[in-house]
Amino acid sequence: MLDVRGVVKTFGGDGSARSLALDGVDLHIAAGELVTVLGPSGCGKTTLLRVIAGFEVPDSGTVQVAGRTVVGDRFVPAHDRGIGLVPQEGALFPHLSVAQNVGFGLSRMPARERRARVAETLELVGLAGFGSRRPHELSGGQQQRVALARAIAPGPEIVLLDEPFSALDEYLRESLRAEVRALLKRLGTTAVMVTHDQEEALAMGDRVAVMRAGRVIQVGPPRETYFQPADLELARFLGEAVVVDGHVQDDARVACAFGDLAVACANGCRGLCDVLIRPENIRVDESGAAGLVGTIADQTFYGHDGMLRVDVPALGAQVPVRVLGDHPHRVGDEVRLVVDRAVCTYPRQPVAA
Repeated sequence: MLDVRGVVKTFGGDGSARSLALDGVDLHIAAGELVTVLGPSGCGKTTLLRVIAGFEVPDSGTVQVAGRTVVGDRFVPAHDRGIGLVPQEGALFPHLSVAQNVGFGLSRMPARERRARVAETLELVGLAGFGSRRPHELSGGQQQRVALARAIAPGPEIVLLDEPFSALDEYLRESLRAEVRALLKRLGTTAVMVTHDQEEALAMGDRVAVMRAGRVIQVGPPRETYFQPADLELARFLGEAVVVDGHVQDDARVACAFGDLAVACANGCRGLCDVLIRPENIRVDESGAAGLVGTIADQTFYGHDGMLRVDVPALGAQVPVRVLGDHPHRVGDEVRLVVDRAVCTYPRQPVAA
């Protein structure tokens, strides 16, 4: 459905003064797929979205939508690409009613059909009966629903979402993103969503495309991207990471301070390596018979779960351990930590001077 190949985009003056925003980006998105594009500020994710939408002209590369070239040997303007856009904070027209906002892209449709399509779309997003209201009369979540309705009303080939929940409070953000994902899936809509929020990217996407310094460094299902990241920098970006010295036994086993562990992804390691362990894959051995000995230095309670911070003398470091919210452990308790999940290994990183 969407093919981005070799896209390069620079900004600024000539020569060395130019800034490279996109550095040969490749991305393929299948019909009906929702892909989240994740990365820190300045990584190029918004520029990529703008190139797909038609708001930026790349220096080189091609973009195809449903088999039709929109960037390459020709440049198709944004309004002729069959793409819907949900911008940050909705960007609704304040002087228009909700119905007029949703119908804005339907001007070529006969009036009766347009009214019916607007009503149908508002019902889809849970805003039936809100057509006569103005944007200032709506909550933040309702405004974002209107923005989504405006984007999908023309029946676009692809919907692009540019950090659509960033202005909402946490509870509303979580509930609305679940609603939006369910709606896009029900409609079979192909969608690309840009976000800097790791949790949001993992929760929303069928696949996650992670960008760094203008490049897509990994594309994969959320679980794979989180537990088998391409490198340790990405591992730390996606969440807390415990990294210990290891020695690869073979492609299936690695020896480290936590013992002889199964390897889920070896990344071509031989001999000395770095071993990635997620806090979710460390547990307190209640029998007290095995594992690394440590003392709980701190704990954080989140309700459904919690995080222990365990000082482990053998590592000379504090280890985060994710536990259930009703765990019995207290600060000062001595515990033993074990790992019984497969881990990932990476070529040994040089120690900073």
